[in-house]
Amino acid sequence: MKPPNPPASHQLGFGFDDAAVAEPAMPVVPSVIALKAPAAAIAAITEPIIAKLAIETPTEAELPVDAEAMAKVLDAHPDFRVLRRLAPRLMFPPATGPVATLLVLDTETTGLNPARDKVVELALLRVTVDLRTGQPVGAVLVYDGLEDPGMPMPDEIIAITGITDDMLRDQLLDEAEVLRLLEGVDLVLAHNAGFDRPFVESRLPQFAALNWACSFADIDWKQEGRGSAKLTSLAYDLGFFYDAHRAEMDCHALLAVLMASLKTTQASGLSRLIESALTPTFRLQATNAPFDAKDLLKARGYRWDGAQKVWHTRLGDASALALECEWLKSAVYAGRSSRVQVEELDAKTKYSARPGQVGWREL
Repeated sequence: MKPPNPPASHQLGFGFDDAAVAEPAMPVVPSVIALKAPAAAIAAITEPIIAKLAIETPTEAELPVDAEAMAKVLDAHPDFRVLRRLAPRLMFPPATGPVATLLVLDTETTGLNPARDKVVELALLRVTVDLRTGQPVGAVLVYDGLEDPGMPMPDEIIAITGITDDMLRDQLLDEAEVLRLLEGVDLVLAHNAGFDRPFVESRLPQFAALNWACSFADIDWKQEGRGSAKLTSLAYDLGFFYDAHRAEMDCHALLAVLMASLKTTQASGLSRLIESALTPTFRLQATNAPFDAKDLLKARGYRWDGAQKVWHTRLGDASALALECEWLKSAVYAGRSSRVQVEELDAKTKYSARPGQVGWREL
């Protein structure tokens, strides 16, 4: 389980195609969201379809429902939007150039505190990505395992995940298989890595030696025109839905979301995260800032660290850090010479509970 609001291809654009989806044994009508559709508009679309089916089929039991044809009709209407269920894809075309090996990861846990709570489900997708196209290539390897946490599952977690004590009893993660999938991995991806990373490092310390990136924090989804950075919302924006809050399906959904092109660069989300992992980020403290600058800092996006009693912010690269230091000197320290603490975080320390490289900077 993850906190609901974390602290701060084009082959159809998102990792599945209709030809790869087997026709269900029983008819399944895609989910449809009606957007301010008047009754007359609904009738104008559905009545000809119903009438045609009624004429061509003798009984309701023999009625062949072509769900995709119906979905396309609705999709063409301005008052409707159709969502299709995500069909996880495990095979892609072969690579044509240099590649990177990624591990898409998700966990379900007994709660939110890695010092007290435990991992109850771990899912991994080992994905090879063509660095030229930013798209998956070859086979996707999957691991999904449950583990008995040694404590009763909280009712609220059962309600969210559907994972019960009976499902977990005597279950153990297959550590050997997990470690096999970790071999040679260039980058671990998680949606809210700040939650997942401390949990998995506590359970399997080998994860600490890997580079990590966060699809929630390392992509500015608002700048990309998305109304929310929640994974379910990102999926809806791309026209699909899935059974959320089980780790493996969350991983498949995240991979599908990251295969899509971003509006600002037309590169895939996978490419963006691979690039971001190469660039360190910085945590800047407004050390000894005047008390009367607190409202200015808060409005700027700084957060108060009650333990260290200091305002701090995060910067995405060295140029952003330099500009922020200039702003601090002018707006907060009124041009006076000052010394501020800077913590540099690379992909091996980002989103972990471990500190980065700490130093000081003269303003």
